[in-house]
Amino acid sequence: MSTPIQATPGAAPTGAAPAHEPAANASAAALTEAAPDSAHSLATPGAAPTEATPALEPAGHAPAPLGPGPRGGGAPARRRAVVRGSRPAGSRPSVLGRVLSLVGLIGALVPPLYLLSVSLMGRDETVAGVLTPATPRWENYGAVLGDSDLPLAVGVSVLVAVLAGLLSLAGGLAAAWSIARLRVVSERWVGVLLSPWLLPPVVAVVPLFLLLRLSGLLNSIPGLVLVYALVNLPVVLWLLLSFVAKVPQELIEAARLDGAGEWRILASIGLPLLAPALVAVGLIVGLQNYHEFLLATFLTQGPESRTAPVVLSLFYGDRIPHVGRIAAAGVITALPPVLAALLLQRRLVSGLTHGASR
Repeated sequence: MSTPIQATPGAAPTGAAPAHEPAANASAAALTEAAPDSAHSLATPGAAPTEATPALEPAGHAPAPLGPGPRGGGAPARRRAVVRGSRPAGSRPSVLGRVLSLVGLIGALVPPLYLLSVSLMGRDETVAGVLTPATPRWENYGAVLGDSDLPLAVGVSVLVAVLAGLLSLAGGLAAAWSIARLRVVSERWVGVLLSPWLLPPVVAVVPLFLLLRLSGLLNSIPGLVLVYALVNLPVVLWLLLSFVAKVPQELIEAARLDGAGEWRILASIGLPLLAPALVAVGLIVGLQNYHEFLLATFLTQGPESRTAPVVLSLFYGDRIPHVGRIAAAGVITALPPVLAALLLQRRLVSGLTHGASR
């Protein structure tokens, strides 16, 4: 049974209901009887009025959520789960893409694997043209490492490639910074500097040979390092220009306001930001120096300065060349660049994509 509402002391007296509204009073009494007992509380002197009850939802509509979802987004969890589990159209690789990727992988792995297989064959097996050796001939590697100058040549090639690459990076970075930031010369001159690099290398063989002989650097490692560094300097400059242009100008201006010179700015700001690009460009130039053959053939004659490609070509000088030993020499020669590419793979990829965004 509902408790009748008592009058609050001090409240303003309410007027009597008109006599001609018995239907309205009966409806209000019915609603009062149907409401739960908790809705009828005694009025307290000085109490704040309660908020009005919200309007009822229309029939057939689900009540709206009163608060945000589990993570504050406001959308129901079920809807977010559907969106999260959906896959955008075209993201799943097609069958043609998988087939092309598989074909490319096979095409990239077959030549080195077959080279490794030939390096373990005897002379009769290479003539017969078999795919795999019946018995691996590991003595081919022993003969190459013990009876030839290939180990020394590989060391010379690595040394020349590293030193020439460092010189090219030093000169190319300084030139790129001067052109892109200091505007020493116009960028149109970059094409002029790059044009000699586009010529065939045989054009420069005779002038370089005469210059090295006059300077006493012919048939020496320092002479070969100097030639490789100068030959690759234009391409290093061309590659680094786009990376240097991406360095934020705000950092350079802030360093200049602090009193830093250009060399200090290049060392403290340029080198940390350009480190991935320098690794990528240095690896490209170093691999090009390691595999260079024409200039090394004309500028080096002694065994102490010959590079690996030159010594590798001497294996074909025999009257009846041993193809298995030539393949073993090729495997040994290919190990340094493959290891360098595997160790610096992440920096190579990040350096090549470094210029795409700041």
